[in-house]
Amino acid sequence: MSETSTGFKREIKLFDAVMLVAGSMIGSGIFIVSADIGRSVGSAGYLLLVWALTGLMTLAGALSYGELTSLMPRAGGQYVYLRESYGPLVAFLYGWTLFLVIQSGTIAAVAVAFARFTGVLVPWFSEDNVLLDLGFLQFTSVQLLAIASIVLLTFVNQQGVRNGTIIQNIFGSTKIIALFALLGFGLLLGTNSDVIDLNFSNLWDAQNVVLDKTTGTVTRTTLSGWALMVGIGTAMIGSLFSSDAWNNIGFSGDEIVNPKRTIVLSMAIGTALVTILYVLINVVYLTILPLQGDPAGADVLSRGLQFASNDRVGTAVAEVIGGAPATIAIAILIMISTFGCNNGVILSAPRVYYAMAKDGLFFPNMAKLNKNGVPGAALTIQCVWASILCLSGRYSDLLDYVIFAVLLFYILTIAGIFILRRTMPDAPRPYKAIGYPVLPALYILMASFICIILLIYKPNYSWPGLILVGVGVPVFYFFGKRFRKIEN
Repeated sequence: MSETSTGFKREIKLFDAVMLVAGSMIGSGIFIVSADIGRSVGSAGYLLLVWALTGLMTLAGALSYGELTSLMPRAGGQYVYLRESYGPLVAFLYGWTLFLVIQSGTIAAVAVAFARFTGVLVPWFSEDNVLLDLGFLQFTSVQLLAIASIVLLTFVNQQGVRNGTIIQNIFGSTKIIALFALLGFGLLLGTNSDVIDLNFSNLWDAQNVVLDKTTGTVTRTTLSGWALMVGIGTAMIGSLFSSDAWNNIGFSGDEIVNPKRTIVLSMAIGTALVTILYVLINVVYLTILPLQGDPAGADVLSRGLQFASNDRVGTAVAEVIGGAPATIAIAILIMISTFGCNNGVILSAPRVYYAMAKDGLFFPNMAKLNKNGVPGAALTIQCVWASILCLSGRYSDLLDYVIFAVLLFYILTIAGIFILRRTMPDAPRPYKAIGYPVLPALYILMASFICIILLIYKPNYSWPGLILVGVGVPVFYFFGKRFRKIEN
């Protein structure tokens, strides 16, 4: 394989790239977040609409983002696009937030999800199994396995990008095949005509459903007009995060064979594939479980999709289809899904920290490649921080806080297409955003609408995210005074 001037090895081909896109997107969210979406919008039609809108928004983002990847197919991806569009401060704030919370927090959360579902097969891995109690910190067997999985995947990726892509190809293709199998078995064995009639007879009767956990009282409020738009906007938060990481392939621009073509194609194919899968999976959910239910119900059917135990819709559906054996099968599928998802996330992000360090904005060691042609120090530091987040137990809160910030950086990145067309009009663009300027503008409008909804109706999520980003400003000047740009 050829080697770039930076020392990276071009070993990621189109199939590898598609598996990185799809495999990084599919984690545990598709098996869980439909319960919360169901409570937010309260009808089958709007549940499916939320997933369809999420798919449309993701595809619009990917097809627009592709212009930037073909213009600058370099290690660092989104960081590089923001730097060229807005300058080093905005780019650093993105990389800072990515390291502090977005990517490392995702790694921790997905690793814990992997460990929790492993507990279905091996009960020893349980959050009730406390191995060390320090009073202020309890170290459980779930945290042990979560950290062990992060260390293992980091070690594999330290050995070279080819090792990481092999893992991704195996786990990515396996879980995609398994998801299609779940679709088939669900439609053949699990469909219930009474449930179908119940869910689809009132397709567009939107409701907001709130459970008072203290009293067990359920309040259902009819949604219409602006309240319905707010409900859809807030419901999309879970589905958007279940569909996130589609852009991570751009982080590895220097390691991709024919990157100007491969990155664009892989994002288009990967996001389209995941979008179709997600919508169809939710159709299966609605043919097996009644949408509305009773949180105090004695079985999965009476609890329904809205009140599936711990929001685990996937395992509830499996239980209806085939009882305990099917529940075990879905647990194995989620283990495969989360393990493969984490491999893709762990592989990708250190390329951003590498690019930041090359610009003199992060620790210089992160700008070095190891003997296998990968940013070994960046991988190690990411591993340590993600493991600490596993121990802290606060990573899920941090992820909630940066929902607004993540969308904000996506808006800025897509808007960068308009800026760079003006500032770099003659630069070669092997791929130009389809439907420009309409499609990029559509993404910006949809993401901006959700950000406005969050600012007004979810201040506990949006403002802390902004604060975390803002903390990066003094850090930017701190690093800028101490480190220098590293030339190739």
